[in-house]
Amino acid sequence: MSIKKYLIVSVLILSSLSGFAQQLETNFNFHGFADNREYAKSGRLSQTIFGARFSPEIGALLDSTHRLRIGVNLLHEFGSSQFIEKVNPVIYYQYQKKAWDFYLGAFPRVNLLDDYPRILLNDTLNYFRPNIEGMLVKYETAKFKQNIWIDWTSKQTNQNREAFLFGFSGKYQPGKFFISHYAYMFHNAFSKMPPANQYLQDNGAVLVQLGLDLGKPLFLDSLTISAGAMASIERTRGLTGIEIPKGFISNVYLAYKKFDIQNTFYAGQGHCLINGDKFYTSDVYDRLDIGFTPIMFKNIQGKFICSLHFVDGVIDSQQAFSLRYNLFNSKALKK
Repeated sequence: MSIKKYLIVSVLILSSLSGFAQQLETNFNFHGFADNREYAKSGRLSQTIFGARFSPEIGALLDSTHRLRIGVNLLHEFGSSQFIEKVNPVIYYQYQKKAWDFYLGAFPRVNLLDDYPRILLNDTLNYFRPNIEGMLVKYETAKFKQNIWIDWTSKQTNQNREAFLFGFSGKYQPGKFFISHYAYMFHNAFSKMPPANQYLQDNGAVLVQLGLDLGKPLFLDSLTISAGAMASIERTRGLTGIEIPKGFISNVYLAYKKFDIQNTFYAGQGHCLINGDKFYTSDVYDRLDIGFTPIMFKNIQGKFICSLHFVDGVIDSQQAFSLRYNLFNSKALKK
């Protein structure tokens, strides 16, 4: 379906729902990003990711718990001859009541799965796959949160493979101490007419961490320390057996006013996760992020991060700036 036809259908659907809705809602999201990756020393892909996304949504709050949203997510990469590089539909149902939250459809990834460690899910997903297409259930209280989700990444055709991600993550924090976990499995199946060199792949990981959230010690605004174990499951059926590389991972995060520092250290066996950060294919890797947030207001945040990657006896570097703007409005339709 073309963008024009999609928008016409969206307006017709919302018009028919307006008679039942309590509120008409609009949401406008802008994400601008510049990410310069100098990875040549370690032999990884050096590139500059530079562009912007705009995602308008319109929807209806049918009552206090049921919501429908329709919109579109548009990508333009700077320097491209195409005005719109990629179009992702946004269309989803949301149920929200007390501690429960349920999504079904194509809905934004931000604030739902963007906290996954890079070793599991690469941060380029925020640039090039901003939506989850499937379902997500979340339960969250003051001390505990847990979600379970499925993201359908490819529909099976004669040429394209059927592929999806299924996962869950959660955290329990009764006080300063916390325990967290992240897990997923990527299933990369066959196309309808698979070539002879196509193999079915199972690729997933589990990460469990213990940590301390020390709040605001001394002059800092935030200090968090965590460490844990990581294991991945990697298999290409008919070609390799099941491989389960394992390792140790730690993380330190501190913030003071508009500045923050984060250090992530990994040691163990290298992982070949299809959706994970490629630096973790090495046995030992350390990443140092130095962040500065010069723009921080109610609806807008702009952040600069300078990253150093210590891997394979060399130091790669990265400089990234991200700006997010969100504007939400609602209008009551019934008294």
